[in-house]
Amino acid sequence: MAVSLVLTSDTHVPKRARDLPPALWAAIEAADVVVHAGDWVDVALLDEFERRSRRLVAVYGNNDHGELRERLPEVARAEIAGVRLAVIHETGGKQGREARCAARFSDADVLVFGHSHIPWDTTAGTGLRLVNPGSPTDRRRQPHGTFVTAVADGGTLRDVVFHAVPRVPGRR
Repeated sequence: MAVSLVLTSDTHVPKRARDLPPALWAAIEAADVVVHAGDWVDVALLDEFERRSRRLVAVYGNNDHGELRERLPEVARAEIAGVRLAVIHETGGKQGREARCAARFSDADVLVFGHSHIPWDTTAGTGLRLVNPGSPTDRRRQPHGTFVTAVADGGTLRDVVFHAVPRVPGRR
């Protein structure tokens, strides 16, 4: 059975924005599973994700401390519609990323990661798919913020779409 996913990371609320874009909240509420690859910054956002998500798979990032690190793991794993998913915030530098991650996450089909705020979708030689959804609130050098929707079905991640989000009102 197909399972709808939302992938996000590096939300940085309330440091980079007062709230998430409405389009992301709507996608979160509609999805079967929400994946967050860290850098929440405030535990109140985690609470809101837990309230609005049917199922949440999440990790902490380098900007997450205190209760966020107490409640979230550094690495999360889940099997969703036959897709073996791993989630981590940091994967190290761009150079050699696929090989490093393929070795570390050899038991996964898909690795969702964050940290750079740069959207990324590639496949290592071993078949591991690496997806960074970017950031919906802090685009850095990108033309716009992003998040991802996808479908897990029969052991395959398909219909991966990077959604551009407009600048968030109240962004600092």
